[in-house]
Amino acid sequence: MQDWREFYRDPVMQNLIATALQNNRDLHIAQQQTRAASSQFDIENAALFPTLNGTAGANIQKMNSHIWSLSRTNEPIYMRQYAVGFGVSAYEVDLWGRIRSASRAAFDRYMASALTQQAMRLSIISSVATAMLNWIANNQAVTVTQNVLENRRHTYDLVKQTATVGTGTQLDVAEAEAALHDAETDLQIYTRQRAETLDQLTLLVGTPLSDATIQSMNAKTSLDRVTAFPNIPAGLPSDMIARRPDIAASEGELRAANDDIGAARAEFFPKIQITAANGTASNNITRLFQSGMGAWNVAPQITLPLFDAGRLTAQLKQAHARKREEMARYERTIQAAFREVADALVGRETYVGQMTAQQASVSATQRQYTLALQRFRAGYDPYLATLVAQRAWYTAELAAITTQLQALSNSVTLYKALGGGWGKEIAARKAPLAEHIL
Repeated sequence: MQDWREFYRDPVMQNLIATALQNNRDLHIAQQQTRAASSQFDIENAALFPTLNGTAGANIQKMNSHIWSLSRTNEPIYMRQYAVGFGVSAYEVDLWGRIRSASRAAFDRYMASALTQQAMRLSIISSVATAMLNWIANNQAVTVTQNVLENRRHTYDLVKQTATVGTGTQLDVAEAEAALHDAETDLQIYTRQRAETLDQLTLLVGTPLSDATIQSMNAKTSLDRVTAFPNIPAGLPSDMIARRPDIAASEGELRAANDDIGAARAEFFPKIQITAANGTASNNITRLFQSGMGAWNVAPQITLPLFDAGRLTAQLKQAHARKREEMARYERTIQAAFREVADALVGRETYVGQMTAQQASVSATQRQYTLALQRFRAGYDPYLATLVAQRAWYTAELAAITTQLQALSNSVTLYKALGGGWGKEIAARKAPLAEHIL
């Protein structure tokens, strides 16, 4: 995976992403799940080896010599037995590969969990970048709305003056007042959205933002001040999609499901378990380690399933069904990946033209408003024409912000869809990704 700093070059964005990778709670959860999967593999793999247990014991028993006719006196007799050794308890000989299959399945799930953690990491990086872009866009919308509000206040005062001297009407005053209140409403909406986006960003980062970070964000007064993302090279190979961690994780789950079939099939064969012990035993502790005191035992056991009311067959069918389920999930993940890349590539081609057209609309509506205001002041047109032009200009400015946000967010989406960037060696290859998608 390419270093994310090569794509996210903005210093403020880099600081936020780096903090999130250290503190994000979802990433912490994924890390602990990976550790748990690793431990589960160790547990399953340990079953391939026998477990050695050391033992030491003493058994002292008091007996009545008179009752047992062991002595003519009534003095008690003490029977002592000491033993030291080591043993193997219920070690299963893996003749049919059941334990090996379970171990491989656990390893595949561990690797899938590690890849899922990488996918979570990539998602958090993209989410932080998107949240920062959303905050800047909302902040920019607040600034635009504040300017519109100030403009409408002046216009409202002007309309009231014209109505007072008789060149305007009360209808013009009512329309100007309604436009003023609309701007006040919009300002509250964008202010709330900006605060909510900051809360979302704080949650993603996992810690309260420092004053220095907030000041750096406030310096980004528009999306134009965000350091541009690098251009994505043309002719990317189609097989680079396989580098996506979610696809690799799904493939790991598929391999694990296949190993489960091997473990379920091995259940039909006999199980051979061995319990063995070796050591010394004596009725006198001083003679415990002398020659001739050795003791051992071996107890092999064979278990053959004869009748289980179809349990083993049902388990095997269940394992096959889970494999088919993972196969379908794997195919769906690949299809979704290609669609994400295709949509992002289409967006990259169209957002440039859309942004150009949107900026032209802003310029045109601004001229329209300037001319309409001049005609209103000269008494040629009613205020309604000025209000319509002003709303069109305001709408065009907000739409330009939205389009620029969508274009930047599309770049973030494409970076994520490609599995976290592209290496130089991959970009140099000649199998176009677009051909595979089409």
